[in-house]
Amino acid sequence: MFTALSEQLTGVLNRLRGRGVLSESDVTDALREIRRHLLEADVSFEVTRGFVERVRERAVGTLQVNAVSPGQQVVKLVHDEIATLLGGTKAGLEFASVGPTVILLVGLQGSGKTTTAAKLARRLKLEQKAPALVAADIYRPAAAEQLEQLGRQIDVPVLGKRDTGNVVKLVQDALREAESVRARTVIVDTAGRLQIDAEMMDELRALKAAVPPKEVLLVADGMTGQDAVKIARGFHEGVGLTGVILTKLDGDARGGAALSIHGVTGVPIKYVGVGEKTDALEPFDPGRMAGRILGQGDVVALVEKAAASVDAEAAKRLEKKVLSKKGMDLQDFLVALKQMQNMGPLKQVLGLLPGINAKALQGVSMDDKRLKHVEAIVLSMTPQERADPSVLNGQRKLRIAKGAGRPVQEVNRLLEQFQQMRKMGKFLKRM
Repeated sequence: MFTALSEQLTGVLNRLRGRGVLSESDVTDALREIRRHLLEADVSFEVTRGFVERVRERAVGTLQVNAVSPGQQVVKLVHDEIATLLGGTKAGLEFASVGPTVILLVGLQGSGKTTTAAKLARRLKLEQKAPALVAADIYRPAAAEQLEQLGRQIDVPVLGKRDTGNVVKLVQDALREAESVRARTVIVDTAGRLQIDAEMMDELRALKAAVPPKEVLLVADGMTGQDAVKIARGFHEGVGLTGVILTKLDGDARGGAALSIHGVTGVPIKYVGVGEKTDALEPFDPGRMAGRILGQGDVVALVEKAAASVDAEAAKRLEKKVLSKKGMDLQDFLVALKQMQNMGPLKQVLGLLPGINAKALQGVSMDDKRLKHVEAIVLSMTPQERADPSVLNGQRKLRIAKGAGRPVQEVNRLLEQFQQMRKMGKFLKRM
């Protein structure tokens, strides 16, 4: 997420941090570089110009303050202004006090709208909001079937009769059905088009008038750059948006859409999609996202991810085993590995740590398939071998390698890493 932009901005700000004294020309040169990097990242010209002017105006005043180093002050200013560009404060969903809350998802074809509907439903289900889905796309072949399949995966009902050709009637009938199944939140997956057109906007306006939604969320592809900003502006002028969900930010997105949408439309980004699975939807926090862009990590997101993914009881048992006299065995190692896999792609998890940016991770092997290979090797061992790896001789290692479908060298490498972990456990125990 924002890989290139993060690396470039971090490089500029690190040079400022290293200086004890900053002149006005130093700040001007740094801001000129930042301006260039923002434009290269596809941030709109208007937003970039306003950002640079605000930082320059505030930075010149901070050069007179001696309590904190000027470089650190400028870094703080850049962080705060990026957070402001992204919306300033975290914006959650609004819920109706009476009756089911209706959330309309709008957007163009290919933006990931149907998948996002399922992701949002899964998150609201975890928040005890009793969601239901409505397949209101009557134009795209198999759109309803796709949503029904996703609904079964997350155990959320999909409402609406497909045989009607009237979208407004379909959604109204679905809302009546929602009351009978006691759904508190209804997510409507509306039809998309290849581009914004009058017919689509008329249909959305009619639907909004007939079924007053609490939220109208645009699902925008974060990889489309400035096109995402134009799309957001068009939908906002056409139907009036209350928020945006940016998808595909786990890919090669340059970040310009996220940094421009709020500045151009005034509409907050409420969620971001960071993967293809139904659990890959995160609430958007401007301050924390600014920290990620500037290489400061996001420890809060890491803690939240761990809390949602890690089995607390299993973690406690593992901690006791590591600190015990006997120490951990390969079965415990396998439990720890599965806990790590539950948190998501390893590169994504490490990227949340402060000081770990894309450049720092370039030389590190981050293939998540490697974790699967390790799991296969451990599962190919007998319970006795997992409990006491010292019994593993050459013949046993060859059998394990064949069972896991991996070379013997990988078995040896795993055993070396396991011994290093055991030594670390003993060190922690002594401390």
